[in-house]
Amino acid sequence: MTISVRKAAAVAAVAALSAALTACGGGTGASNTGGQARMGTSATPSGSASPQPGSPSPQSGQPGTPQAGAPGKAPTMAPGPNGLTPVFERAKQRTDKTVALTFDADMTSDQGPRAAKGEHFDNPELISTLRTLKVPSTVFMTGRWAEEYPDQAKSIGTDANFEIANHSYSHHAFKAPCYGLPTLDEAGARADVDRAFEAFRKAGAVNTVPYFRFPGGCYDDQALRAISTAKVTAVQWDVVSGDAFAKDPDAVAEQVLSGVKPGSVVVMHCTRSAAPVTEEAIRKIVPELRKRGYRFVKVSELIGK
Repeated sequence: MTISVRKAAAVAAVAALSAALTACGGGTGASNTGGQARMGTSATPSGSASPQPGSPSPQSGQPGTPQAGAPGKAPTMAPGPNGLTPVFERAKQRTDKTVALTFDADMTSDQGPRAAKGEHFDNPELISTLRTLKVPSTVFMTGRWAEEYPDQAKSIGTDANFEIANHSYSHHAFKAPCYGLPTLDEAGARADVDRAFEAFRKAGAVNTVPYFRFPGGCYDDQALRAISTAKVTAVQWDVVSGDAFAKDPDAVAEQVLSGVKPGSVVVMHCTRSAAPVTEEAIRKIVPELRKRGYRFVKVSELIGK
């Protein structure tokens, strides 16, 4: 009986993770009650990011020195109605042929044992390919991922080609229901955001930005209110890659290529076990979009337009 219960629990956990990862890159935000109308339209760029509360200030004698883990100076959006966290989906300037490829580095707070048994939640080959192809990218990283792969987090977070954004610490939900993920309360939500930035700091990541992506893409007004004091801009997407658990890189590439428009944000994954064909798809996507006249940028450049 005990073994059966454990097996059932394990199956349920895998199913929940699969649904959540698919949701991160497999939906358009329809479950985000109260948030859909604000996506990309609620505010205008404020010009510079507010510092993360509690972040270390620049060292004495070194003004402006980037601090590991502290969100750097980057464009943010003004707060939405009643001070809610603003939500960005696609650039307002939609004539310039720019596109932002974003990669969710997902790992939940309880997946350590799976990593210890050899499951790969990282994808160094993908990062290497992005470097080789010289594709500026934004990586939405969970704090737990940074703890599991601190050397990679530091490498990504000190490379000018990349910027690291916050994807929570635990990859738990900020709104219920959300694909079976455990749900954080309001206090827990804000603490989870802070804990992720702290994990980036401990890893030595410097190129961090004040952007946040909700696990599963699930949010509502209560979630936006819960993290409003973190002074982050929530970043969704308008192009779903479909790379989560995909087996055909050509299908992933075609889905991205058919969906990209000027100013688009594409959501993909930086997790080998959950998105095994992403790197191969990138090698098809990048040259084709460049042939079409597109320029790759980080999310910070899109928000700054």
